[in-house]
Amino acid sequence: MNPATSSPEETAVYRKVTWRLIPLLFTCYILAYIDRVNVGFAKLSLKAEPWFSETVFATGAGIFFLGYFFFEVPGNIILHRVGARRWIARIMISWGLMSALMAVSHSAASFYTLRFLLGVAEAGFFPGIILYLTYWYPRQHRARIVALFMTAIAASGVIGGPLSGWLLKVSSGWLGLAAWQWLFILEAIPTILLGCAVPFLLADRPAQATWLTAAERDLLEANLAEDEKTKTAQGHRAHRVRDAFLSGKVWLCCAIYFGAIVGLYGVSFWLPQIIKDTLTQDDWQVGLFSAIPWACATVGMLIVGRHSDRTGERRWHIGLSALVAAAAFSLSGLPGLHPWLVLAILAVAITGVMSTISCFWSLPTAILSGTAAAAGIAWINSVGNLAGYLSPEMIGWLKTHRDLQTALNAVACALAISGLLVIFGTRPAQAPKP
Repeated sequence: MNPATSSPEETAVYRKVTWRLIPLLFTCYILAYIDRVNVGFAKLSLKAEPWFSETVFATGAGIFFLGYFFFEVPGNIILHRVGARRWIARIMISWGLMSALMAVSHSAASFYTLRFLLGVAEAGFFPGIILYLTYWYPRQHRARIVALFMTAIAASGVIGGPLSGWLLKVSSGWLGLAAWQWLFILEAIPTILLGCAVPFLLADRPAQATWLTAAERDLLEANLAEDEKTKTAQGHRAHRVRDAFLSGKVWLCCAIYFGAIVGLYGVSFWLPQIIKDTLTQDDWQVGLFSAIPWACATVGMLIVGRHSDRTGERRWHIGLSALVAAAAFSLSGLPGLHPWLVLAILAVAITGVMSTISCFWSLPTAILSGTAAAAGIAWINSVGNLAGYLSPEMIGWLKTHRDLQTALNAVACALAISGLLVIFGTRPAQAPKP
């Protein structure tokens, strides 16, 4: 079943499912990403605290991903067993509370502890959503659907940047609290509220969706069953938890995703500071300018994901996106460039990174099924997101001991390796000659 050749009836059913699920999941992920990376904006105000420094920021930004790493796999297995509605609600309420508690940080140790616990609370959200989408969409639709869902990262930059900049500008001194404290508190409230509503808004599987007709539910289930038969016929038999950890393809996916995430968090945490250093000292304007690259990425990743689904080609879409991002990161660090040109090049870099990540998830979901899919998706995300720990530390150290150009070149190298691994490591096996 190719999306380009689907019947009008089938297309209408998937459109109905998409309009029901994606706006909600999109909103959830916007809140998740804002609560995860708003520390990059809080840093602009936290600099006034005597216990805060560039080193504290880099370590605190990255330590989130250690908590995330240890609880991803068990969290996703639990979601697979108990259902997405309850587990996603639990995750959102927990991380919203922990994000608000970031406001009580009073030392480097408390900052590290709360960032670690925020990672523990959010663990399982992103891979859980990727797994959840496999309950509804066969693999022929997934690059486009994941791209739609992941435009939330780009949208969080478009929305979260100006919002965070505005909050920093207007909230300082409210009720005796600093601007960074209000930033954490106010941006956590919508997450908690939406988390409470999720159990009433999501259905775990097509069979439980009362908003679908019986014929529509049957069509979705039949397409998913056919997708599983195709996997089996092609030799993809990873169904058990242990299969996910023994698969060389899964470990290759881990390596590819690791390099892509170096690029993602390299720019997510440091973009506000780069803009403040080069374009403007006004926090509100920093937020507005930071929205520009993410807006470009929103459009670009949707175009790449749609084209990948339409052609059925994955390897070159992912690999070339990563290589374009690598080249752009390297160019953005060249000395003497006009600040607006740097921002334009970073827009290309972010678009390449986001296109890489959104199309990437069509690879592991095509080789994993059942509990192995729950464990494998979470494991790839866990290992990949260790780059979220490495990337801020690496950029912070290189920026301090060398310069920003060296730091951006390191990010470019990681992305280039990912691109080459996709292009040369995921080539289809050649059929034996007769």
